[in-house]
Amino acid sequence: MRRYRVIFAVVVLVCASTLGYSYLSSPADAAVTTYERQSDLGADQRASVVPPRENVTVVAGHGMKGESAALVAFGPGGEVIYHNDTFHGYFDVDSVKGTRMTVEYVAERNYDGDDCNGKCTVSAVERVNLTTGEVTRIYDRIIPQDRGANWHDVDRIGKNRLLVGAINTDEAYVVNTTTGMTTWEWSTKQAYPLSGGGPYPEDWAHLNDVERLDDGRIMLSLRNQDSVVFVDPETGIQENWTLGSEDDYSVLYEQHNPDYINDSEGGPAVLVADSLNDRIVEYQREEGEDGRGEWVQSWVWSDDEMKWPRDADRLPNGNTLVSDTNSHRVLEVNESGAVVWSIDFYAPYEAERLGTGDESAGGPSAAKAGLQSRGTEETDDQNVTTSVAGFTPRKVTNSIAFVLPLWMTFADALVALVLALTLLAWAVVEYRNSSISVSFHWPVRLR
Repeated sequence: MRRYRVIFAVVVLVCASTLGYSYLSSPADAAVTTYERQSDLGADQRASVVPPRENVTVVAGHGMKGESAALVAFGPGGEVIYHNDTFHGYFDVDSVKGTRMTVEYVAERNYDGDDCNGKCTVSAVERVNLTTGEVTRIYDRIIPQDRGANWHDVDRIGKNRLLVGAINTDEAYVVNTTTGMTTWEWSTKQAYPLSGGGPYPEDWAHLNDVERLDDGRIMLSLRNQDSVVFVDPETGIQENWTLGSEDDYSVLYEQHNPDYINDSEGGPAVLVADSLNDRIVEYQREEGEDGRGEWVQSWVWSDDEMKWPRDADRLPNGNTLVSDTNSHRVLEVNESGAVVWSIDFYAPYEAERLGTGDESAGGPSAAKAGLQSRGTEETDDQNVTTSVAGFTPRKVTNSIAFVLPLWMTFADALVALVLALTLLAWAVVEYRNSSISVSFHWPVRLR
């Protein structure tokens, strides 16, 4: 046996063993997620896994390519009291006013009906009683695009009215669910040039969040413009209120789920998942002498594990509930910045603590609660601004993390790459040292 075969065999064995160990020792393998296994634990075991919290926590996960997406409700001790995985992705989840255990959520699934030319998606709003499991369809539409051009957020603003954030059309609109009529709409194209953002029309603004404020204005998140904007339903965008600007990654970098905190709770302030900066950040509105006002960073939180967070809710006790997508966890941070509650969950998009008000509606601003920041307040300029073909290092690493299997770390991915290259090199060397001769002849001869 030639020496090179021994070397190749050793490398393959080491790489395969490393990957096998990572897969078997992972807290959640590719087929079974942690929250599914916890439903089989006894009460004492669950309490040791997840510290008890007041009330129920509902988590919406979007999965990857329709795999392992679920809407799950956890009881105070971490026990699973509701589980639904009938859709390919779950996004916004809101408690229903006047109820104790009922939520409305936004979900999607692939659609291949005869009325669809190519790939389509069904985006739907449904209501579920977490106690009885009864599900009611509220509103849906067939979107003539693949996943990613769907709805990420829909807010109820009346008995029969929904405020919809439509990624596929880069607009927000109000629909009457009884008549199906659109009663108001606003398009991002009214305020931003098509030359910016993402590719048009496939994924230009990526309008991923809508929220109607108490004063009637609409707050929207334009992910690809790195901006949170405020729209007066009658006069349009209020430019002096815009938080962030395109490619100014020191403020926001492709953010998700901004929450507005009212004056009564220490605002105006905006708490936002600053996704590609791998942090949760809050900005306080300060009015200047000229009356224009500006946004000033008032709080930031991050840790070494955080990868692509996409939701943060301020709870009434001053804690912050965070959905950390690429670290596959939902966690709660207290006023001093310590993690006081955490649960493993595959690709969470949004979490809602029932009984605390819609999203951050019942929570104080960082200034009012005296929250302590944790993590780097200023982003790494080189890491953020260095761009090749529109991709920064953070965007690349988070994109890789999003597609990796749940059990695989970046180190495992590197080992897998070494394994693949070793096998390829071995095959090439074996072929070049073999006596096999392969030749090809054109089957037609002309005379």
